[in-house]
Amino acid sequence: MKTREQIYGQEAAGILRDVSMYRALTEMQLLKLYPHKESKIRNLLSYLQKQGRIVQRGEYYRIPAEVEESIDHGLSKAVWVLTDFMEQVEYHSVSDYPAKIIFFADGEVYEIIYAEPGKEQLINQMLSTVKEVPPKYIVLIEQPEQIAEIHTPNTSGYCTVSSGGDVQYYQIE
Repeated sequence: MKTREQIYGQEAAGILRDVSMYRALTEMQLLKLYPHKESKIRNLLSYLQKQGRIVQRGEYYRIPAEVEESIDHGLSKAVWVLTDFMEQVEYHSVSDYPAKIIFFADGEVYEIIYAEPGKEQLINQMLSTVKEVPPKYIVLIEQPEQIAEIHTPNTSGYCTVSSGGDVQYYQIE
């Protein structure tokens, strides 16, 4: 007979890793990070809360020590973009500025870049240097009008994220 740890251990560790790494995740984001495991993830969220390993403040699950920190809304939106690719994702993690998230999918490296309004030129400068093995960029914008201001190599596409987590993609033709 399998123990709870054997049944849920991998997902529980994954949830704790993701909540710790991304600092604040909604239930829907967590469910989308673990596709086809909705009831198991809901049970684990309840269990981890009872253990005091995560807390829920408003709509976000957080690690108790980080509850008072402000929420990085750019990172939260980038997580929604990541969830669109979860069926193909082999690995994902937070990344260094200007990227919010780096992930591997279908043998490719992707970076989700958050282009805060007014920072388009900074993004252009930072991404203008060609890397030896360049990742593909998915540029997360607040308004479609920002696309005309961003000129970076290896951009696969642009996207916006609604307050409800719906991702809308754009491509330059």
